[in-house]
Amino acid sequence: MNTPRLPRFSRISLCLFALSLLALAGCSSDVSYNAHDIAGVMPDMSFELTNEDGNRVDETAYADDRLTLMFFGYTHCPDICPMTLARLKAAMASLDEDVRNNMNVLFVSVDPERDTPERLKQYTQHFGPQFVGLTGTQKQLTKLTKTMRITYSYSEPDENGFYLVNHSSAVFVFDDEGKVRLLINQDETVDQISEDLQTLLEQTA
Repeated sequence: MNTPRLPRFSRISLCLFALSLLALAGCSSDVSYNAHDIAGVMPDMSFELTNEDGNRVDETAYADDRLTLMFFGYTHCPDICPMTLARLKAAMASLDEDVRNNMNVLFVSVDPERDTPERLKQYTQHFGPQFVGLTGTQKQLTKLTKTMRITYSYSEPDENGFYLVNHSSAVFVFDDEGKVRLLINQDETVDQISEDLQTLLEQTA
């Protein structure tokens, strides 16, 4: 496999990233969230990618008066990706149906070599109609992940050609205007995620 080697996330860089978010976002709102309030820390949602139907899309396809959650991963992920998407599905399940219908979960694959649009669509349909698979070229993915201040890298393939992808476990939440609002990490429970989404919806209503 001829994939580029990108810098790995170190524990130190993750800690510095989290600290910088807390420092910058500490005074952004009087509303209390379980997740990190990162309003104003990063640019508005912006990307050019390919969706699970094989169509080129940008952020305007999703910043349409809906809350948008964005998570980076890949379909061959053995643990973090399916667990995170399942947590989001469970958190959304406690919300009213009309609320769920006004939300998107964008699953951005950083493994475009294996994650074709067809595979992404097959994968996301297990979690619900709000879940949409996206991917892109390495250039597009690098641009987006750099904007979101995360990175990813590939392990060496084994004798069968299988490889793992190191990636961020954070979930970014954008409001109905495409502005970044929250960063959900792996420590938050399903109930806490659901509570945060409901609070954010009330604040943006």
